[in-house]
Amino acid sequence: MKHIATILLVVLMTVPATARQGEAMKIVTFGTSLTARGGWQEPLRRSLSACRDGEVTIVNLAKSGMASDWGLTQVDKILAERPDVVLVEFAVNDAALNRFVSLSESGANMEAIVTRLKAGESRPAVYVMAMSPVSGLRGMTRPFLADYEELHAEIARRVDFGFIDHRPAWAALSTDEIATAIADGVHPDPETAGRVMLPGLMRALAGSDCQAARTE
Repeated sequence: MKHIATILLVVLMTVPATARQGEAMKIVTFGTSLTARGGWQEPLRRSLSACRDGEVTIVNLAKSGMASDWGLTQVDKILAERPDVVLVEFAVNDAALNRFVSLSESGANMEAIVTRLKAGESRPAVYVMAMSPVSGLRGMTRPFLADYEELHAEIARRVDFGFIDHRPAWAALSTDEIATAIADGVHPDPETAGRVMLPGLMRALAGSDCQAARTE
């Protein structure tokens, strides 16, 4: 398993958020329990609304326990929301040994998901994300998680989508802080998730017009 340090700290492709400063923006978040119960959506909504001086709506269509094979069946539902931006993550469940989603299948699913999303009528900006660390028994059942995350990053680069890597922000916390924040080994508490993930999300979504994004 490749070391997390082999990935760029934050990879942000040239995928601008499509709503302009002062205009309303609609974001759909999509993925596993790390998104379904993530808690980072509301801090992101507040910060983006203030920064952009426009209404930001976030619709959370993630579902706990799901992997990318399920995600592939949900693309039409996401596109029906006519989002400006879609944030998607499935690596943590695709990598679970009991899910039986092979690395190649995960890659094919993710490429199909992001390609179909980008072809939607609203032409949303799509960002694939790498999330928080796993540990304990839940970490043991995901021994190749980094390989899945790296593959998803490579797909984002190859098909010219965005990739937001939250792992360096989590790695900046101490071992004790991570153990407290992710007590069950996989699900961060919402308050910490919002604090840790918000700067990277703002850098990706706020654009160069937002002073807050430049000074996080």
